[in-house]
Amino acid sequence: MANIGGNCENVSDNIQQNNILEVFNNGYFENIQNIVVARDEVPMVGLQEALRCEIEVNYNQFGANPPPEMNPVEDYFVQNNENSGSPLLYNPSSPQNSPGSESSTNAKPDHMNRASDLLMAVSIGAGLNKNKIIEQAVEAMEELFKLAIMGEPLWQHNGNGGMETLNGFQYLREFGNFDATMEQIMRMVEVGEPQCFLSSDCNCNFDQDVPSSFSKLNFEPLNIETSRETAFVEMNPMNIVQLLMDTKQWATTFYSIVSRTTLLGVILENVDGSYNGVLQVMSAEFHQRTPLIPARQCYFARYCKKHTNGTWGVVDVSLENLFPYPQVQFRRRPSGCVIQEVGNRGSKVTWIEHVEVDNRSLHPLFRPIVSSGFAFSAKRWIATINRHCQWLTTSTARTAPTTDGVLIPQEGRESLLKLGEKMTKNFFNNINSCSENVWSGLPQNFAAQDVRLRYRNILKVPGKPSGNIVIFTTSIQIPVPVEVLFDFLRHERTRNRWDLLSNQQHVRELVYVSNGENPKNRVSMMQVNSSPNKIEILYLQESYTDETGSYIVYAPMDIMAMSKILNGGNPKFVSILPSGFSIMPDKAPGQGDGAVGSILTLAFQSVDRLSNKEYMPQSTLKIIDAILSTTVASIKDAMLFGIRY
Repeated sequence: MANIGGNCENVSDNIQQNNILEVFNNGYFENIQNIVVARDEVPMVGLQEALRCEIEVNYNQFGANPPPEMNPVEDYFVQNNENSGSPLLYNPSSPQNSPGSESSTNAKPDHMNRASDLLMAVSIGAGLNKNKIIEQAVEAMEELFKLAIMGEPLWQHNGNGGMETLNGFQYLREFGNFDATMEQIMRMVEVGEPQCFLSSDCNCNFDQDVPSSFSKLNFEPLNIETSRETAFVEMNPMNIVQLLMDTKQWATTFYSIVSRTTLLGVILENVDGSYNGVLQVMSAEFHQRTPLIPARQCYFARYCKKHTNGTWGVVDVSLENLFPYPQVQFRRRPSGCVIQEVGNRGSKVTWIEHVEVDNRSLHPLFRPIVSSGFAFSAKRWIATINRHCQWLTTSTARTAPTTDGVLIPQEGRESLLKLGEKMTKNFFNNINSCSENVWSGLPQNFAAQDVRLRYRNILKVPGKPSGNIVIFTTSIQIPVPVEVLFDFLRHERTRNRWDLLSNQQHVRELVYVSNGENPKNRVSMMQVNSSPNKIEILYLQESYTDETGSYIVYAPMDIMAMSKILNGGNPKFVSILPSGFSIMPDKAPGQGDGAVGSILTLAFQSVDRLSNKEYMPQSTLKIIDAILSTTVASIKDAMLFGIRY
């Protein structure tokens, strides 16, 4: 297989002749290595040229068979041998390396989670345990319905545009059932001893505010997060119930939140052909789109009940109190949704999140937004299910206008949307902190801060060199609103200000399919030209924003693969390697003084043939550092000096 790394014009000519384009793949680092090894610093022009010339013309992205699975491998930590000149990855959990960064390493290997799931599945089979689970689930459903219908003073709004959160005192008075510890805490409140519950806001941080008296009670430092959101969803109640009760559908629909889920057992089965009365035990991990926020793992019962007025309830409640588990870091108190049919138009959904979580290992950058409850709020679940409904509507629409009035046939539009979803799902799965993703960090002597990286191995493909996929990411705070940063990163006119491969090139959005009413939420095909007749790169891009956050995900595509997709080809046969951005507000709406800024997470993926699980050369680390540092600097400069479209 020819690796073209010479004259860029020859590359472009070959692309036109073969109608095939591939970048960020098959030797992404190799030409850049020659530049980095020869010099101490990565020259900007040389880096750009190396990136632009990393184009293979002998590989078709659209294969006859689905691409091979890329299986995650356990990461590794090898001590840095300065004399050998081969520094490898280091464990970033040490506070002196990166404050609060211990969240980037995972608490326990994935095989331990599998063993725990097996043990839990065996435990729930006992008759006594079944009765306890049923009793707890029924009580949780009663609490969920009360929480859904009650208003002030139990629920309160936090500032302008803020979330609905529980009033801690009112919740304790309403639902009682104090254990010995809670009774002692309430006595403290009565005598005026200062502690977290003195705030009426139920979202409190025990790690920061826990009084000395709690240590005598062996009180676990768990943060309590609560939120409620009510919205109209364009889906009938039965379909929503099925999305939640079918484990596979649940994980597929909420892939931006749920990284891993296992159905451990069914305690009560349906009796009328519906999910009414079904009680099942599950395990799951909940994540955000960054390795710097620890994934939340728990075992819980999920119970579905149809009430007399046709209203459905689906409730989760943790089972750690029934099955003692060492070092519990996350519990779901009664959480879930109440679903009411609204004529024939859809459903009114009230979603409630009420959890306890250990946030001590949370990275300082994300502490305000996570501790407020916003990062894992009910608003996020509602936004996700609405996005799913928008996707279904768009994919089945007969016509959808695109750039310059071009119409994509329905089959092509559906294939394009499915490929965009596949790309985005791949991106989210690869950058979160679930137990399958074991992250490491760069040594301290690099410019980029809080970098995390990991490997995925590629199964051997005949005729192609072996290699690993290296994934590297970092997060930064930028003092501009989320919508400003989102527009800058998604827009065709500003792409060449941050994308190394598009620098000083002309970028044009060829076609797009909107997803929902917001025209900024779309799946696009971007073309990068060095001159009017020379295509350098073709990108598939998906951009999406709502009030909980935004993302821009993109991947290079070859022309033949994109042509087949636009004509209704099967996205399963397209190999894709996405990179992109995730944007969150740096604090919850209504939280604190001052304007709300942004936290930007950048993540890149590439094939690297020079590294393996025992060895990573210094030059590879420099490449990772250079790409992240240069991209971050470009984005910050644009935000500082203004955006010109």
